[in-house]
Amino acid sequence: MDALALVMWSMALGVIAALAVARLADLVARPTLSRLRAVGYHFSVFLLVLVLSGVLAHAHAPASGLLLALQVLAGPLCVGLSNFWIHGWLRARQRDRLMAWALKTSAFLLPVLGLLALLLPRAQQLPAAAAISLLGGGLTLWLTVRGWLMGDRMALAMALGCLCTLPAIGGLYALAMHLVPMGTAAQALLALCAALSNALTGLVLWRRDRLGSQARGRAARVAARDPVTHLASARTLVRRLVVALRRRRRTGRDGALLAVMVFDVERIATQVGNAGVNEMWVTLAARLQRQLGVVNPVGRYWDRCFVGLVETIPSLPWLRTLGLKVAVSLRHPIEVRGLGGDRVSVQVDIGVGVVHLPPGPVEVEDILHAAQRLATEARQMRSRAAMRDPVSAAVVPVEHATLAPRRGWSRPAPVQGLPPLQRALR
Repeated sequence: MDALALVMWSMALGVIAALAVARLADLVARPTLSRLRAVGYHFSVFLLVLVLSGVLAHAHAPASGLLLALQVLAGPLCVGLSNFWIHGWLRARQRDRLMAWALKTSAFLLPVLGLLALLLPRAQQLPAAAAISLLGGGLTLWLTVRGWLMGDRMALAMALGCLCTLPAIGGLYALAMHLVPMGTAAQALLALCAALSNALTGLVLWRRDRLGSQARGRAARVAARDPVTHLASARTLVRRLVVALRRRRRTGRDGALLAVMVFDVERIATQVGNAGVNEMWVTLAARLQRQLGVVNPVGRYWDRCFVGLVETIPSLPWLRTLGLKVAVSLRHPIEVRGLGGDRVSVQVDIGVGVVHLPPGPVEVEDILHAAQRLATEARQMRSRAAMRDPVSAAVVPVEHATLAPRRGWSRPAPVQGLPPLQRALR
């Protein structure tokens, strides 16, 4: 191998290695099976070119028997692994039985045939490996074209990559066997085919992986958000509440949890229809988020219940102000589009339950249950906001709760050793 040929093959290996390292970094950042498939493909191609081009022998000449074994196995292993990865990339099992069977069978059969080729006489081993690799590559090309004809538009680019692979494999084995003297131009063409095949295949692997990641990201975002109000969904809300309550344990501050129950939705639906009801939900969600602030988690716990957590409150009397402000804001008439297209003003029947969260550990299920019960009982109250009195533990309107500490008091004393929250939930 002269210096110019070494430079050309080294450049081709550099291109392949750059793609492999880039996908490896992507795999480390976000591990998925498709990214592992791409990394394995690029590294197998790199080893194929390294062994058959003569660069390995030029850089560090291994024993002749070891080098021959590597050259015999390189092609069948690379093509076999490629067929295994392309089987998953094409989603062959879900689309075509013949395609799935052929790719999976060849993925296991080609490496076995490569091992059997080592049992042949020494002079026949490389020709047998070349024939096995070319047959496997031709099968891959046909199946990717078949995938394209079945509607997979990206399979056409994969087929072009496989088309460039055939002359690259054939030329590399011819170079390893010294069949014909190859000049600089011929080797440059082979190196270009190898690099171009790897680049095209790597591009479609990356493109499909990106589309899959985007689809998973959209699904996750949809699952995390209520489709109507765009507030946090129930699962996301509970997760945020757990994190916030764990954070409150460290800060040791008082907080509050509010639940807003909406009643008599059927009456509004008969008046304005489903579209008007959805517009009402959006308005209620925006008003609740505005009252609690964007820093506090707010979500839709179920279709007629909104929940918000205020992690820290300045004082106990502030709960009265908060509960009344939320109740007044949500009871204010809402203008929505009616069945005839005209704007209609609707009055929403709501109840607000306020649960005081003292410092210390609390269970999310307990406070959510307590807040919903309070919101249900608040429907019978004039202010439509209820909480348990910290002193008597009775359910009272927030404006009647004993929240202002008496002179010399810092907090109501626990009754019979029970923590304040457990006494409020009994």
